[in-house]
Amino acid sequence: MAEAAGKPQRLVSLFRKMALVVVGATALAGCQTVVPRGPAPPVNRPVATRPVPTQQPRVDAGIPQDVARQRVALLVPLTGGNAGVGLSIANATQMAVLDTRNDRIRITNYDTNMGAANAARRAIADGNRLILGPLLADDVRAVAPIAHAAGVPLISFSNDTGVAGNGTYLLGHAPLQSIERVVNYAHDRGLNSFAGLVPNGLYGERASTALLRAVESAGGQVVTLQTYDRAPGSITAAITRMAKNAPYDAVLIADSAGTAAVAVPIIRKNGAPSTQVLGTDLWNTDSSITGLAALNGAWFASVSDTLYRQYAVKYRARFGTAPYRLSSLGYDAVLLTVRIMRDWPIGAPFPEGRLDDRGGFAGIDGAFRFGRDGVAERALEVQEVRPGATSAVSPAPGGFGK
Repeated sequence: MAEAAGKPQRLVSLFRKMALVVVGATALAGCQTVVPRGPAPPVNRPVATRPVPTQQPRVDAGIPQDVARQRVALLVPLTGGNAGVGLSIANATQMAVLDTRNDRIRITNYDTNMGAANAARRAIADGNRLILGPLLADDVRAVAPIAHAAGVPLISFSNDTGVAGNGTYLLGHAPLQSIERVVNYAHDRGLNSFAGLVPNGLYGERASTALLRAVESAGGQVVTLQTYDRAPGSITAAITRMAKNAPYDAVLIADSAGTAAVAVPIIRKNGAPSTQVLGTDLWNTDSSITGLAALNGAWFASVSDTLYRQYAVKYRARFGTAPYRLSSLGYDAVLLTVRIMRDWPIGAPFPEGRLDDRGGFAGIDGAFRFGRDGVAERALEVQEVRPGATSAVSPAPGGFGK
């Protein structure tokens, strides 16, 4: 028991000694803090300065700067209902750049389906000095004032001559020229009295004016000119009215090949069984025309298809599909640009005066030159529709006189 009782006492004594040591150490620490022994040594601290920001690489808005190539914008519909035509034109411009092996031109595509005016503003902000397109006349109207204010010319693919001028050029095939060409050919073949069947609307109005002027210029006579709309029976009623002036030597049907094929049998049953049928360049965009028996023997004027057929073979081989007929406009626009490149220093404004070349330019669609009104004047051929094919009965001239 003595051992058991003695152990707690010794532990208590030991704890007391440890407590005294702790208290003494604390007191000593307290004395050192209150009573300094001498001046404190200086502390070397860095001088406070503002942090220097890390230099970041410069990033400019838009596409990267290009000092080795001219920047050209292509404005076409790449989405929406007209995307097929727009993409075909875009492919054609790519082909032309590769085929010409030109490394001084850079073409950037802008989708007009998202807003033609916005596409034009982006193109100009990106530094483009020339715009190819747009395709649709309404889009040209939206883009033209924006481009003109920036001093950037437009070479449009529209065929609406009403939007040309003031820095806007039309590369599209103007139907007025095709009407004049086929009327002159018909008159040269001894046909003097003409009839016209045209749809209501702006296209019909312009076709009517072109027919009247062409026939008058050739020395012939328009004996009847009738219009129709898309309502059932309207075209039959127009042909019935034409019959009052039958017979006539030739009739111009200013509409698609399909509509003409419907109209011709009715015309022949209404007093004009042997009249010569004339069409416009619209027929050249219809791949089914040679299968329309009613149009056999009909004449229409258009650009030559000789080079286009070769182009179409190359296009299919490259892109795996047939091109739209209008895509040749994109190809020819690039050929035109490449030709002018020799007079266009990198980064300089486009030399618009070079477009006024009376000798003209050459392309897949033959020779062309821009008139004072900005509309492309084209060398056209006259084709005759035959079963399974069309054949040139009056070749297009190879160029223009000065």
